[in-house]
Amino acid sequence: MTERVTPLPSNRFPWIKVVLGAIVFAILIALGTWQVERLYWKEGLLAEIDARTHAKPSSLAEIEKVWAAEKDVDYRTVTVTGRLLNDRERHYFATYDGTSGFYVYTPLLLDDGRAVFVNRGFVPYDKKNSVTRPEGEVEGQVVVTGLARNPLYDKPSSIVPNNDLMTNIYYWKDLPTMAGQSGIADDKLVPFFIDADKTPNPGGLPVGGVTIIDLPNSHLQYAVTWYGLAATLLAVAGISLWQRYHPKDPNEPDPSQSEASDLTSR
Repeated sequence: MTERVTPLPSNRFPWIKVVLGAIVFAILIALGTWQVERLYWKEGLLAEIDARTHAKPSSLAEIEKVWAAEKDVDYRTVTVTGRLLNDRERHYFATYDGTSGFYVYTPLLLDDGRAVFVNRGFVPYDKKNSVTRPEGEVEGQVVVTGLARNPLYDKPSSIVPNNDLMTNIYYWKDLPTMAGQSGIADDKLVPFFIDADKTPNPGGLPVGGVTIIDLPNSHLQYAVTWYGLAATLLAVAGISLWQRYHPKDPNEPDPSQSEASDLTSR
C-alpha cells in the first residue's frame, strides 16, 4: 500500500506570473477604455449627422463655404437650382430594397456655368438606359433639395471592382472621372455630390431619397467584453493567490475518496 503524498507549495512568490498577469490586465483595461472613448466619439458623430440631416436646407453657396473651410459637407441639407444634363448621366451600380440596379448621377448645370453631380436616385437594372424612362428626364429649370456628400479620393477597397467606363458602370464614385466622361472641366466642377431627397420624379423614376445612413455602434458591447475579461483575470489571480496562502490541510480526508470507499463497501 502506498501513501499519498501531497506536494507542498513552493515558498517562492510567482513574480513572473504576476507580472505577466498585470501586463495582460493592463492591456484589457486599455482596450476597454479605448472602446469607451470610441463609443463617445461615435455617439457624437451620430448626433452631428442627425442634426445635419434635420437642419433647414442651406444654399449651395453656403455649403461651398463649409467645404472650403472644413473639406467636410457630408449629410448637410442643401437646395440648388439648375438644369439637368440628362444626356451625360453616369450610372453607379447599387441595390435598393433588394433589387439590383443603378443610382443615376446627373450633372446639374448651374447659372454660373459650373455643374454639380446629383444622385437623382435608383432605377432597376433594365431601366439603365434613359430611353426606357423618358418621363423622368426632366427638361428646363429644376430645384433639387437633398444631402451634400463628400467625394471619394480613391477606391475604398481592393475588392471593389474597377469602374467600367466603356459601359458607363461605376462601382465607386470617382467624381473627377465622372466629370471627365461628361465633358465637365475641373474648374467648372463643384467638388462634392448631392443626393436628392424623396421628392417624386415624373414617371416614378429615378426613386429619390436613397441615401443610407447606417453607422454601426457596437463599442459598448466591446467595452463590456474587454472589461469582463479583465475582471475574470483578476478573479482567477485572486483565487490562485488565496489557494497559495491558504493551502488545503493534507491530513483532511478527501471527500471524493470517502465517497469511493462508501461505494465499494456497499
